[in-house]
Amino acid sequence: MAPSTPLLTVRGSEGLYMVNGPPHFTESTVFPRESGKNCKVYAFSKDGTLFAWGNGDKVNIISITNKGLLHSFDLPKTVCLEFSPKNTVLATWQPYTTSKDGMAGLPNLQLYDVNTGTCLKSFIQKKMQNWCPSWSEDEIICARNVNNEVHFFENNNFDTIANKLHLQKINDFVLSPGPQPYKVAVYVPGSKGAPSFVRLYQYPNFAGPHAALANKSFFKADKVTMLWNKKATAVLVIASTDVDKTGASYYGEQTLHYIATNGESAVVQLPKSGPIYDVAWNSSSTEFCAVYGFMPAKATVFNLKCDPVFDFGTGPRNAAYFSPHGHILVLAGFGNLRGQMEVWDVKNYKLISKPVASDSTYFAWCPDGEHILTATCAPRLRVNNGYKVWHYTGSVLHKHDVPSNAELWQVSWQPFLDGIFPAKRITYQAVPSEVPSEEPKVSTAYRPPALRNKPVTNSKLHEEEPPQNMKPQPGNDKPLSKTALKNQRKHEAKKAAKQEAKSDKSPEAAPPPPQSTPRNPVSQASSGDPEVDRKVKNLKKKLKAIEQLKEQAAAGKQLEKNQLEKIQKEKVLLQELEDLELGI
Repeated sequence: MAPSTPLLTVRGSEGLYMVNGPPHFTESTVFPRESGKNCKVYAFSKDGTLFAWGNGDKVNIISITNKGLLHSFDLPKTVCLEFSPKNTVLATWQPYTTSKDGMAGLPNLQLYDVNTGTCLKSFIQKKMQNWCPSWSEDEIICARNVNNEVHFFENNNFDTIANKLHLQKINDFVLSPGPQPYKVAVYVPGSKGAPSFVRLYQYPNFAGPHAALANKSFFKADKVTMLWNKKATAVLVIASTDVDKTGASYYGEQTLHYIATNGESAVVQLPKSGPIYDVAWNSSSTEFCAVYGFMPAKATVFNLKCDPVFDFGTGPRNAAYFSPHGHILVLAGFGNLRGQMEVWDVKNYKLISKPVASDSTYFAWCPDGEHILTATCAPRLRVNNGYKVWHYTGSVLHKHDVPSNAELWQVSWQPFLDGIFPAKRITYQAVPSEVPSEEPKVSTAYRPPALRNKPVTNSKLHEEEPPQNMKPQPGNDKPLSKTALKNQRKHEAKKAAKQEAKSDKSPEAAPPPPQSTPRNPVSQASSGDPEVDRKVKNLKKKLKAIEQLKEQAAAGKQLEKNQLEKIQKEKVLLQELEDLELGI
């Protein structure tokens, strides 16, 4: 039996409701629309079978499959909800408040048993950041960061702390995905000249100086983002500073580090300087994509040796999204960029489509690996709110615009477990759509009054780099650097010139065809006028440089714009040289 298409949940000033997924896009009867503006939060379970939401009065849980109300809790101020991986526990969080007399406030983090509806445990959790406990996928262990320690509970027994990971001032931690053995990555910020560091541990081996699986220290870090791959064999760490002391960036400085559970670690060398906008693991856990560098940004796929595999060149992008099956990658430019997307087949590294989702504030892959959701939501943008469902080939299959007097706050797909939707063969032909295509509005560049009646010159502030395959050639362990490639082309050009010279000396060689204009005109004659001789010498020098550029282009080198312009001037220079030599 084929799986049903994921539902779309929509929350806004028009209420909370669900929409059937592609190809129907009709309002779903699974969840009756709840009107009003009081819904602050909703959450699906990891497998998409349970749905919880807070309506400003109560937190309710329903079954999507049975369409029945399971539980209702009196929690009017709840702003965060999350289910445990196996739907055993619902975690709720309300803003922490203290009483007027300064006494400690009531516990604001509750953990409810989904089966019975009873409260298993209440904690005080002051900060909204990292409010939710982290479970392993089988729910054998659960962890919380409390007073610079990580507390571990087992089998959802929250009355007893089974283990503690104590390091001085643990700022953040991330549990690994997948089954046992469980691993945890912890971050400790530096202080008093000591470096910051990230360490990987295997639960419950926390004691002793050699207990850590791997350790990576660095000085330039005010905060970090830690990303486990799906197989829990490695962590990528984006280390950020609030201030770039070199003055190169207003937004601070970022570095990317790779740490493997076998103890290996490395700094990922990014060829272009500038911020790191996004990093994403492929579901295969063998590759990751980084988007980095001052605009136009570069995007590169790296392997587990941190060697580049494919360089997508430069473009207006700041985000990367792998499809659930890992066979398609979307590079996008959202936020202060125009919403241009590049959809790539990452098995063959071919461009599939280049749709434009203007003013988008949200992006999500559908669990089926075929459809994409983009949305413009408030409060990030309060005008032109709405959402679109795309096919990855660039067709808009469904579009919903919110009325001008209303707002869209949140929209998301119903999740499904991995493996429910099989991977399909990639198609490059745009699928048919009944939604009329919209041409993106192209804003013309400002031209001062003095230039408005003059022809437009096609000049670019930045020359964009084309995509480039970085896989090592047969017989080579690593891809060639730019310098190595340049030297290789020079060597090949010299070799070709020697072969040509040998063939010219051969008695059997046919005489070369007469040329109307000599390739390298050489004249030993002197005019007797030093000024004319100087001009002739300069022209020959320029023609020789042009000849070298042409050889480089023939060898496959990508020439710069000014170099191409030099080649175009060859005829003019030859004519000028001929005129001077005729006068000699």
